[in-house]
Amino acid sequence: MLLLSVDSSAKTASAALTEDGKVLTYRLINKGLTHSETLLPLIEEVMQGREYGELGAIAITAGPGSFTGVRIGVATVKGIAFAQNIPCIAVSTLEAIAYNFVDENAVICAVMDARRMQFYNALFKAENGKITRLCEDRAIALEKLEGELCKYDKVIVAGDGAELFMQNTKLADCVLAQGDNQYQNGVGISRAAENKKAAPAAELMPVYLRQSQAERELKLKRKN
Repeated sequence: MLLLSVDSSAKTASAALTEDGKVLTYRLINKGLTHSETLLPLIEEVMQGREYGELGAIAITAGPGSFTGVRIGVATVKGIAFAQNIPCIAVSTLEAIAYNFVDENAVICAVMDARRMQFYNALFKAENGKITRLCEDRAIALEKLEGELCKYDKVIVAGDGAELFMQNTKLADCVLAQGDNQYQNGVGISRAAENKKAAPAAELMPVYLRQSQAERELKLKRKN
């Protein structure tokens, strides 16, 4: 199956075109520009002249992550999918990060900065070429996450919150992921999508683990 995998859930944007697990094209950009400007040209570059109608499915990181980035990614993919009646596969951003480490034997701590020293997080076990989820996606405080990680001998920390976590943790058995592996990308998304069911584009929705700051502030004003 020809699969397009897309991400714009954080500061990077990425896309990959794969066929039956083989990577045909892959791009990741981190230019500090808005995803509304860069994502569709990035997708078109990865498609390399192929028609969208050739795709068997489109995979997208539906969250957690930047509220704006997740919305842009989901809206872009839905627009493409609706036009060609292409099914979609929603992938957790945190799970996509974990699939960067299929060749490791370690616990993968995927963390994204949720502000105020909290992280969007999930833990995974990488072993013998397989990724096993250890907990559901959640928003968690630094101290509570440290309490869970201290029981593991080797932990790889990855995601856009990885450097912040490493700067503030005292755990000795945590190592920071290096290079592009630190971030979710199109290849990791395609791997995570392999065992997931595709659904009609109409069913694709963003996944938020908590309300945005604007929504929280509005709720607080209404209470007062």
